[in-house]
Parts: sequence; C-alpha cells; structure tokens
Amino acid sequence: MTWSLAAATAGLFAALIPGAAEAADNPYERGPAPTAAGVEAPLGPYAVSQIRVARSSVRGFGGGTVYYPTSTADGTFGAVAVSPGFTGTQSSIAWYGPRLASQGFVVLTIDTITVLDQPAGRGRQLLAALDYLTGDSAVRDRIDPGRLGVMGHSMGGGGSLEAAKSRTSLKAAIPLTGWNLDTTWPEVRTPTLVVGADGDTVAPVAGHSEPFYESLPGTLDKAYLELRGADHRTPITANTTIAKYSVSWLKRFIDNDTRYDQFLCPPPVPGPAIAEYRGTCPHTPVPAPDRA
Repeated sequence: MTWSLAAATAGLFAALIPGAAEAADNPYERGPAPTAAGVEAPLGPYAVSQIRVARSSVRGFGGGTVYYPTSTADGTFGAVAVSPGFTGTQSSIAWYGPRLASQGFVVLTIDTITVLDQPAGRGRQLLAALDYLTGDSAVRDRIDPGRLGVMGHSMGGGGSLEAAKSRTSLKAAIPLTGWNLDTTWPEVRTPTLVVGADGDTVAPVAGHSEPFYESLPGTLDKAYLELRGADHRTPITANTTIAKYSVSWLKRFIDNDTRYDQFLCPPPVPGPAIAEYRGTCPHTPVPAPDRA
C-alpha cells in the first residue's frame, strides 16, 4: 500500500468511527470512552492480576503488591506507586491497587522500610518502587517507563510531594490528606492533585493541604479537592469521590487522555461529598505526538 493510499484509508477510518481520530492522536489512550458511572465504579474495564513482592527481594523500600491489567492487547500502561502513612502498612492503601489497575495502570502499593519513616524517606521509597517496577519487576514489559506517578496517604502524601520534587519527570502526584513539615513546594513540576479533608485534625487543611496547593507554581496543572464530612483516615477506606478524581487525574496526566477533562474542568462544584475544589482550568494542551 502506498503512503497516499494508507493516508486516505486512515482518514476514512477516522471519519466513519467516532473517536478514532482522537485515539490515533493519543498513543497512550487506554480503555473505553469514560463516563461518570465508569470512573465511580468499584472496578474499571480491565481484569486485574496481582503479584506479592517480598521485602527481601527488593532494595530501597519494604516490598508490597503489584496490581496490573491482565490483558496485554492494549500495549503498555502507565504505573503508579502508592505509600501508606505513618505507622501504616500497605494494607491501609490496598484498595487503590485493584481500583486503579482496573482502569488501566500498573500499581504498586508499598510497605515502607519502617512504619515510622518520615515523608522524605517515603518519597525516596516511592521512587525506588517505581524503579523496581520499570527495571526488575515481572511486569516491567507492560509498563511505559516515561509515564509514572506517585500517591500516598498522610506522611506518604507528604512523600509523594518529596518524590515529585526530586524527580520532575513524574507525570502525576496525588497527596491524600498529606502531612509534611515542609509546606512550600515551588520546585514541583509534576501535575498535582492535593486531597484534603474538612475534618482532619492530624493534618488540618489550613496547615498542610491548602498551603501545599497554594505553594505549587501558578503555571503548573494543579488542583485542590477538599472532602466534606471526612477526616484524616478517610483515604484508607474505599471512597468514590477520591477514586473518581484520582482516576481522572492519572488518566489526564499519565495517559495524556483529555477525555477525562470533563470530570476536572470546569472545576466540580461543592456538594455533599466535596467541600471545596480549586483548579487551574483549562489544563495544559496535550502536545501532538511525534510523527517523525
């Protein structure tokens, strides 16, 4: 087939099939067209498998569990490492594994080296976990090493900011009721969704999540979601609001999938589950893929 014929055929395909042009323009798009019901569902469109990672088999973090889409039909996926909070173990963040993996990500929920590790140490461990995923894990061939993100609860949330500060190539960060004595993050270059809770007395939003968000560069894609009727421990239990906006954020910035902008821009309005939402809408346009 000549180039001109191939181009004409591709053009006809795009014209006849809704969404085909967008899919062709974004090689990282995964899964069907999103709906509110789909991003709020307990599980997404992908079947999920998991692998336990022994502490003794890794360096730089305390082991954990890898959750990943079972099918390889769609090619590689972005990856996310998730850290628990102070005195917590991976069991406290386990629900993020299947929830995110079923939406089209490889996810590693980690144990930290000690349960008392501080945010800076948790940030280093999140990066070590990502390096393990892309370099040594049994699912490394399923991962695009250029599309990585971090999440964490409490001190793990503070650690996600530390990781983003240290590795500016990360595509997304989500601190969940984050705690960190450092409340200013002008060095961060990673699109960041800060999640706080209106009833948090451990990391009150006025002293943690709000200054985290405000200190991020104004030119950065960023958002602040404050949960209504929630407290510091809310993120350790399956939560539809956290899942909806976390999935949308990861899809938008790890997968460059603008189909998920509908859930982020314009900013969601306050309601029974949301006390406040601030965001830098519209988000940065996705660059065109290299056709060279």
